[in-house]
Amino acid sequence: MKKALKIGGSLLVGVVVLTLLTLRVTGLEPPYVDPSSEEFRRSGATTRPGLWLKGEVVTTPVTNWDWVNKVRDPIRKNTIMIETRTWYGIPHSVTTGIVGRGDKLYVHGHQDEVRMQKQFPYDKFWTANVARDPRVRMKIDGKIYEMTLVLIADRAEVAQIYRRDPETKVIGPDGKEQVKEVMHWWRVYQRNIPEFGNGAIAGATSSPIFQGFRPGAERPADAPAQHP
Repeated sequence: MKKALKIGGSLLVGVVVLTLLTLRVTGLEPPYVDPSSEEFRRSGATTRPGLWLKGEVVTTPVTNWDWVNKVRDPIRKNTIMIETRTWYGIPHSVTTGIVGRGDKLYVHGHQDEVRMQKQFPYDKFWTANVARDPRVRMKIDGKIYEMTLVLIADRAEVAQIYRRDPETKVIGPDGKEQVKEVMHWWRVYQRNIPEFGNGAIAGATSSPIFQGFRPGAERPADAPAQHP
């Protein structure tokens, strides 16, 4: 009996490893579900994540990102896919929004009323991954861009970019104003671009999440440098 269990376990491990190796080559994109659809509501405002993203890797610098605002995929519409790094080595990819403002690029993620019950960035797996390791791969219009994300912690700065208040507020039962939802924004920097040297980022006006640092708090003087 024990021998049979060992053989069965070995076969199962072999199948899992073979499947992952295959997906590493072929890729597995996250499915797209329209956020305004009934299906999205029934699923708890979430969808199955993907794994590796495949496509031609862009190695030239982009100096104007306005074109991303015009991307209209027949299935994914004006969203893009982002592949984040997990602690266990298998990537976690999701669909999210993107905005270009000239030479600056941004992505955003929505923290809805249900997710407000958890502390950001741990309300979503992909945002927690980015807080731990901001290096990501993004698939935009069929091509792969290797990027570094930097959270914009200053809500006033986000409001200027977003052109509206990123916080949705309501009056609670106690008569006090409460934050119901938040749209979080990240500045996106290209990396692994020869013209950019080692890909280090300055992030002069954008503050990343550091260990023990929360949006709205003052950035620690001895905060560590971000990954290139």
